[in-house]
Amino acid sequence: MRNVHATKADTLPGRIVATANEYSVNHRVHRHRHRRSQLLYAATGTMIVGTEAGRWIVPPERAVWVPAGMQHEVKSLVHVSTRSLYVDPAVDPALPVDCRVIAISPLMRELLLETADLPLPYEPGSRADAIFSLLVHEIVRAPVLPLDIPMPADARIAARCRAYLRRPSPHETIDDWCRDLDLSRRTFTRRFRAETGVSFANWCRQAAIFAALPRLAAGDAITPLAFDLGYDSASAFTTMFKRVVGVPPSRYLAQSPSTS
Repeated sequence: MRNVHATKADTLPGRIVATANEYSVNHRVHRHRHRRSQLLYAATGTMIVGTEAGRWIVPPERAVWVPAGMQHEVKSLVHVSTRSLYVDPAVDPALPVDCRVIAISPLMRELLLETADLPLPYEPGSRADAIFSLLVHEIVRAPVLPLDIPMPADARIAARCRAYLRRPSPHETIDDWCRDLDLSRRTFTRRFRAETGVSFANWCRQAAIFAALPRLAAGDAITPLAFDLGYDSASAFTTMFKRVVGVPPSRYLAQSPSTS
């Protein structure tokens, strides 16, 4: 298994390279960038990836795509086992140009687990070349998951968003935000959507997921967590969670090493 610190990955030769790393609970990889685009896959555990544009949650068996040159940082919420694929953007013009969390198919999972032991550099037409080429095709067609929290450019609204992320409250309304920011409802609504690309209500639902995942990873029970986040029942929370994350909280917990 090729263990290379994320900030040293650019020293590896080739248009496509792969690494594997283990991160302990609350480990931080400070802000950095790569000359290649990066697919960062969470084989186990959960990470949060932050950029100037927003934050992305990467649950177990999901991956985040970070375009070449984009400054980003990584924080592990529990022990995380990762595989990273670094791809020169010139390999395929169809590769994404934005940061995104993608679903990982069973085929992609097996290919990613295989990459850490492939030789670098590899010969054209070799087995390694075929595996890397197939992974590029799979990245292009992978479904995008709504696991991001876009941050507005407006400094005052962004500060209010960060405060809410630290302590989401189901009782806060759009009128509370408008009053705090001294903005009319119409101005706030228009500016918020223009700068984040989502409605205020959808943004708050995403914030609830951001609040829930670290607590689930820490072993919090689902029912009290659902009530804390303002849901009337655990089943209502489970329905929302499955729609956004792709698996119910019970399966998410089963995938977290901290709860085994």
